[in-house]
Amino acid sequence: MKLAILDRDGTLNPLGDGYVTSPEEWTAMAGALEAIARLNHAGWHVVVATNQPGLGRGLFDVMALNAIHAKMHRQVAALGGRIDAVFYCPHAADEECACRKPAPGLLEQISDRYGVERQEVQVVGSCAAHLQAGAALGAQLHLVCTGPSAHLHPGMPLPADMPPGTRVHASLGDFVDQLLPAAAPPLAATPLPPLAGGISLDAI
Repeated sequence: MKLAILDRDGTLNPLGDGYVTSPEEWTAMAGALEAIARLNHAGWHVVVATNQPGLGRGLFDVMALNAIHAKMHRQVAALGGRIDAVFYCPHAADEECACRKPAPGLLEQISDRYGVERQEVQVVGSCAAHLQAGAALGAQLHLVCTGPSAHLHPGMPLPADMPPGTRVHASLGDFVDQLLPAAAPPLAATPLPPLAGGISLDAI
């Protein structure tokens, strides 16, 4: 199985001034969902791993988070792709849990759930915490220059908080361009079949 673990905020949706607390506040980054669909049609499974400390702080509840992710699932499905699951950490930073990135707990659970060798997993995101968790997992690391890393670009030296060996891409679409073979077929117009049971949301 080919598995890519993506961060959410700053990678799939733009960063706002605060937390995304409702579906109305969630909008996709230009080209991000199309990139996921291209991965899917090349045989890749895509899972999202995201810190959501707003849950622990009471800024929104699980129903709101599920509604946000339902919107995300619908929009990627409309483009012929799918996100297999969303794994999230609901804890605030001071709770010292094992699942809040940069701790690798979420990524370990995903790797184990899908039975993928950790060194074969592609971990992709725009923030240091996501990539530090990927480094602790032993995965292959990819920084996309969006969200908190929008001031960076490929060819620049890595910031000090980025793990060594991280590869840099201008966007999620550019990551997909470099990951997939040049001769990969174009995105099919027919949507992928829906997952059994619909949306999957998991937390440690």
